[in-house]
Amino acid sequence: QVQLVESGGGSVQTGGSLRLSCAASGNTYMYCMAWFRQAPGKEREAVASLDNDDTTIYADSVKGRFAISRDNAKNTLSLQMNSLQPEDTAIYYCAAVHGWCPRGAERYDFWGQGTQVTVSS
Repeated sequence: QVQLVESGGGSVQTGGSLRLSCAASGNTYMYCMAWFRQAPGKEREAVASLDNDDTTIYADSVKGRFAISRDNAKNTLSLQMNSLQPEDTAIYYCAAVHGWCPRGAERYDFWGQGTQVTVSS
């Protein structure tokens, strides 16, 4: 069983930066780790994923601005978010699934409780 706890959300102005962290308990070896977000009235969408071979995939809307990384020694996943825009406002979730990264949020088995990110203009 894997438990995920996000931290690092907050409120920033347009152009600002935030770094989200996801602390994992349990063995996440050979797990795909990912960040999703959900804005009010919208569906949950994938933001970035980190596969077992360190392959990263980003949503087009965050490419060049966000960076996903993993610290295996600390069993944490991070998301560095730069040049934040108001459209980045959402609850951000950490997710995990054993094996290769799948398509679709419904295929992830473990989720954190989410952390709010608010970007004001």
